Formats: sequence, structure tokens, C-alpha cells
Amino acid sequence: MTTLTIARPDDWHLHLRDGAMMRAVLPWTARDFARAIIMPNLVPPVVTGAQAAAYRDRILSALPDGMAFEPLMTLYLTEDTDADDVAAAHESGLVKAVKLYPAGATTNSASGVTNFDTVRPVLDRMADIGLPLCVHGEVTDHDIDIFDREAVFIDRILDPIRRTTPGLRVVMEHITTSDAVDYASAQDDTLGATITTHHLVINRNHILAGGIKPHYYCLPVAKREEHRLALRKAATSGEKRFFLGTDSAPHTDANKLLPCGCAGCFTAPNTLPILAQVFEEDGALDKLEGFTSKNGPAFYGLPVNADTLTLTKSAPDLPSHVDTDDGPVTVFDPGFDLHWRVT
Repeated sequence: MTTLTIARPDDWHLHLRDGAMMRAVLPWTARDFARAIIMPNLVPPVVTGAQAAAYRDRILSALPDGMAFEPLMTLYLTEDTDADDVAAAHESGLVKAVKLYPAGATTNSASGVTNFDTVRPVLDRMADIGLPLCVHGEVTDHDIDIFDREAVFIDRILDPIRRTTPGLRVVMEHITTSDAVDYASAQDDTLGATITTHHLVINRNHILAGGIKPHYYCLPVAKREEHRLALRKAATSGEKRFFLGTDSAPHTDANKLLPCGCAGCFTAPNTLPILAQVFEEDGALDKLEGFTSKNGPAFYGLPVNADTLTLTKSAPDLPSHVDTDDGPVTVFDPGFDLHWRVT
């Protein structure tokens, strides 16, 4: 196979940042993706419907002429979130999900939830109106090993939330372990799970072996090879509960290379060539459209995009960096030559 045409993909987990960074990275997503779930962890975070509307307007204003892209907005769940405001933002069509960050779990998550009992009324309201909860699935207790935080989150937080709030639609975002794959596979259709591009490609050796590689450092951190293989099996299986959420997370090189560097991999420019290669290697090119273009809309109750995108088997011409007014951002390096391009 030398060409593959699929319904235009969506990205169900994306960081666009704001200001100069957003203006530089947005075109790379809009080039390939029709829609994206936009993460709300700005500084300050996007916690109200009014703030989400203003952020959406800034995104659309930064979109280059001639590009079609729909930002799907989210709200950042805090212990002070107003359930009525959430419901109104959803009813207006503006907000497609609410994001749960355990406090301190990742970039700009200091405003996240510590006491989950305080947000139960909001979760109950979301279950009533069918608004999904997107979860960053890690505990942040200092006594829990960073490589175990996802598995512990499932047992301590996620499963109890789902049991006490029946009907709540939940997306396990950027899953990284076989534990998460197994849990998701055993649930009903109120639960979905996104998988990133980079977690299909790297394991923790890529970060640590032969010297620390800051551009492979992300949260949740990449795990053992057995977990990476479980993710690839899930992504390429055709199972509808798994879909693409790149978690493309740009940081300037200066911030990535600090003694305490930022977490995140910037994969927007080369996600589709990487995925085509992964799915081809696993004999699953016929499953790529489901993972990138169909399973996500089905979970969120949205139509599949009517327009299409074509991948051709030839080496892509992609940059190693994207320049911003704040400094360069390194594009994720999969560690192998790519031989698919978006045409």
C-alpha cells in the first residue's frame, strides 16, 4: 500500500498554550486535524465558561487564513467549580468536557483537586447532563513511585469515582500502562481511553539509558517496554474505546533543558506519519482510521468529519524545531526514519 485516505482525524487531547507559543504551534495541528479537545491548564487555568469562551476566541483569532479547525473547549475542575456554570457552558455547546488534574500531577496543575469529595456535586451534575470527565490518571503522593502512580490512581480514585457516580462518562487520558489497558477493556461504553503518539514509540529507556534525554520526558512518564507493547496492541486492535489524544505539549528548549525541566513532547507536526508507520509495522493500517478519526467522535457524540486526509508512502519533509517568539520548540524525534507523509 502506497497511499491511504482516511476521514480527517481529530486530536482528543491537545495543549496549545497561549500567546506567542499558541500562534506558532496551532498551524501544525490545524494542518492535519479538524478538531481537538483543548486542555485548560493555562496560567491562570480556564475554570469558567466565560474564560473558555475567551480562550476559544483567542485560538480562532490565531488560526491562519484558509485553515479550518474547531477547538473543543474544556474546563479545569477545581474544588470551587460551580456546577451551574459548567452546565450552562455545556448547554451552550461551548464546553465538551471537564478536566480533572490531581493537584501537582503535571504542568500547571497546582489548582487541581486534592479532596475529591468536594467535587462530587459537580460530577453528579455532569453525569446527569452527559458531560464527559477527562482525567489525568496519576496520584501525586510522594510515597508512591512515579512509575506506579497510574495503577494506584485507578484503584484509589478512578474506580471509586465511577462507582459512586454511575453514568458519568469518563476518558482515561494518555494511558501508559497495561493496568490501564486492562481496566479500560473491562468497562462499559461510558469509559474511553486516549493513547498518545509518543507512548506508542518510547519506553523509559529512551529517557534514561545512555544519558538523560529531556525531550522524551513527559507526564505521565513512559514506562517499561511491556507497557508500551500493551498500548500498541490496544491502539491497533480496532477496539472502539481507544482513540488518539496526542497530548502534544510544546515547551521551549530553554524550559525543557532546565535543571528541573518541563514535561511534554511536541508531536503535532509528525503524529500522523509516526502513527501510519506504527500501524503498518503491526499489520493494522486498516485500523488507523478508527483510532484517529472515528472512535473519538463516537465517544463524544459528534459526527465523523466529512472531509478526508491522504497519507502517501514517502519521506515527509518536517522540521526538527518550530520557532516561536519565546524561543525554539523541538519536535518529537521517534528515533527512526519516517516513510509516510500527509499529502
